[in-house]
Amino acid sequence: MSGGAWTVLAVAGVTAAYALGSRRLASTPVSSAIVFTGCGVLLGPAVLGVVATDEAGPITALLEAALTLVLFTDAMAVRRRDLTLGGFLPRRLLGIGLLLSIAIGWLLAAPLFPALTVWELALLGVVLAPTDAALGKTAISDQRVPRLVRQGLNVESGLNDGMVLPFFVVFLAAVPGTSYAAEGVAGTFWRSLLLSTVLGLLAGGVAGRLLQAARARGWITREWRHVYVLAVAAASYELAVVVDGSGFIAAWVAGFAFGHALRNHPAGTPEPTAPGRDEARDTTPELAEDLGGLLASIALLLFGAVLLGPALQHLTWQIVLYAVLSLTVVRLVPVALSLLGSGLRPPTVLYVGWFGPRGLASVVLGLLVAEEHVAGTELLGRIVAVTVALSVLLHGATAPALAGAYGAWYRRAAAAAHGTLRESAEVPEAGGRRRMGRLDRPTP
Repeated sequence: MSGGAWTVLAVAGVTAAYALGSRRLASTPVSSAIVFTGCGVLLGPAVLGVVATDEAGPITALLEAALTLVLFTDAMAVRRRDLTLGGFLPRRLLGIGLLLSIAIGWLLAAPLFPALTVWELALLGVVLAPTDAALGKTAISDQRVPRLVRQGLNVESGLNDGMVLPFFVVFLAAVPGTSYAAEGVAGTFWRSLLLSTVLGLLAGGVAGRLLQAARARGWITREWRHVYVLAVAAASYELAVVVDGSGFIAAWVAGFAFGHALRNHPAGTPEPTAPGRDEARDTTPELAEDLGGLLASIALLLFGAVLLGPALQHLTWQIVLYAVLSLTVVRLVPVALSLLGSGLRPPTVLYVGWFGPRGLASVVLGLLVAEEHVAGTELLGRIVAVTVALSVLLHGATAPALAGAYGAWYRRAAAAAHGTLRESAEVPEAGGRRRMGRLDRPTP
């Protein structure tokens, strides 16, 4: 049997095994991210050697497909009210905290990794800036945590992975020898930022209006409506690729335009549905969200095999120290500074600061940097791998206990404040669900 066949068999086996025990594990600190990442290390060349890592093409394609779907569905779910009604928390985290995280991550890396250039250090700060709330799902799904906090973390993680992309492509273009460097910063800015954004807006906006027109005329079934979202996400990505732009930026922007078109151009009378099905909520993105979550889990398995396993064989104290600093100082200080004057109590600031897990976006962007094969990229890949792995373990394991402890504090503080607690502010329900860890969450 070929190495590729063994890889597929191993991935399928781990996925099936986790699925069988998913409801039981959902109530424990053992998250899907811990299971898939750990199995990736075990099955990779560092231990058993079952998962083949010599063919980077298919692995990269799967990781890029996972991030494309996540970017598209996350952006699709964002509503304006998420950043207006009670949205001061995500606005501060994204408008102030994200930029500070990139800057502090950049500065702290300089004395630890003197061999890296200034732009490689900047890339490290960018790659490890986005958060993935699905890795600490209990932190935002536990109903004891106030909705303001749950919603703020959910919206932040749904947007910051797309917001770092412009910094990523510009900094990568500034590193000599990379594929982006050939066009220079100006060429990259034009193709990857401006042109990709325009193409994404057009693709998402037109596709959304066409879907609503088809629904109004009863031309499209529920099942094909779900498939249509996958086609739009893939098309928006490839549309930017064919003009040498950024497919990720195009997919992210297309998600905003697609979601806006669905909400602002009603389809009229909905198509007939099967008896007992609830049409109160639009289920159009469900398949894309589920598939994106599944691909994200598989991506973590391949991450464990391809990046983490080899990185663990070349650990240094500098890498470990930076990983710890990235999950603490690089996250906590920007969050604390961004929330000054917000009225939120210190336990809330600490809770929000701790739950900034690094996940899929960091994995994919780190792999893209490592594939450039220029000086310093191998070290960057190791740092990213160790940081994400530490985040998967610590954030996944601590989420249930800390959510319970913080929820208990909030209940006492809210009772003592008699309704004046800032954390008790009313906010709308979030539109998105993927960041809540749908594949992990127990069902009734």
